[in-house]
Amino acid sequence: MKNKDIVKYFYEVIISDNLLDEISKYISEDCVQRIGEKEMFIGIDGMKEHLLALKKTYPDYTMKIIRQYEVDDYVISEFIMKGTHKGEFLGITPTNKILEITGVDIDKVIDGKIVEHGGATNTFETFFEHHLIQSV
Repeated sequence: MKNKDIVKYFYEVIISDNLLDEISKYISEDCVQRIGEKEMFIGIDGMKEHLLALKKTYPDYTMKIIRQYEVDDYVISEFIMKGTHKGEFLGITPTNKILEITGVDIDKVIDGKIVEHGGATNTFETFFEHHLIQSV
């Protein structure tokens, strides 16, 4: 199985179906999160915590990969995350609106597992569009 297929399955099935018990099959124990030039250890537990927090805000969210590129060990995935805003996020009260947030993830895959994860989402653009935040 190609690295991009592993990443796509992880996002579209494991994450979308909330199969947290399966995460260790796709995430390395040594997984790090990359934010710009900074690197932070997250491991399997850190990834689970991140996904649980997302599910508190958007309990029914799913991810759909719309485009992928694979170069060496890296997989770049453009995605659409869709979910109902049912939990507080950064002080924003739940609206029960179905939101679509686009983003790009960059994952490094070694021996079939994600060892490095990073990316960005258009959360604030979506919130602005739905009048959940406003300009100052």
